[in-house]
Amino acid sequence: MPAWIERCVSVDVETAGPYPGDYALLAIGACLLHDSDESFYVELQPDREAYEEGALAVSGLSLERLRAEGTPPAAAMAQFATWLERAVPERPICVAFNAPFDWMFLQDYFHRYLGHNPFGHSALDIKALAMGVLGVDWPDTGMKKVSAAVGEPVVLAHNALRDAQDQAGIFRALLARR
Repeated sequence: MPAWIERCVSVDVETAGPYPGDYALLAIGACLLHDSDESFYVELQPDREAYEEGALAVSGLSLERLRAEGTPPAAAMAQFATWLERAVPERPICVAFNAPFDWMFLQDYFHRYLGHNPFGHSALDIKALAMGVLGVDWPDTGMKKVSAAVGEPVVLAHNALRDAQDQAGIFRALLARR
């Protein structure tokens, strides 16, 4: 594997809806790409009231429980940034399955609560990588199809940490096929 892989962090988020303008970030899971056991997980107190039933049903997260037990967003983002600084000595590279979705929440929350994003201004999308490596079209880049194609069959748990770890395995398998 190329040396830059040690900078890659597989990230997954669970949210209350489809975009951060109105919907809260509820959970962040992350792991190093080359060592999935080196991981981070936090559940956040919602900072917005709007939600979509479908988003909560998928994650199984309860807004009421998170209001009482979740980490305040500023503290959660500071904890994530501290973990990133410790785990990745150079600027980390954010890797996600459908990176535009996860990225927009991370970018919004890091800037809103810390004033900067430790990942910088870009993310690496596993779905786009799958198109190139596997030679498939966009409709064939869903988790089920890509994971089966690389021999890493995954059923999404919709637990941010478990999904980040599964995504890391898929990404490693895609890189091995390059």
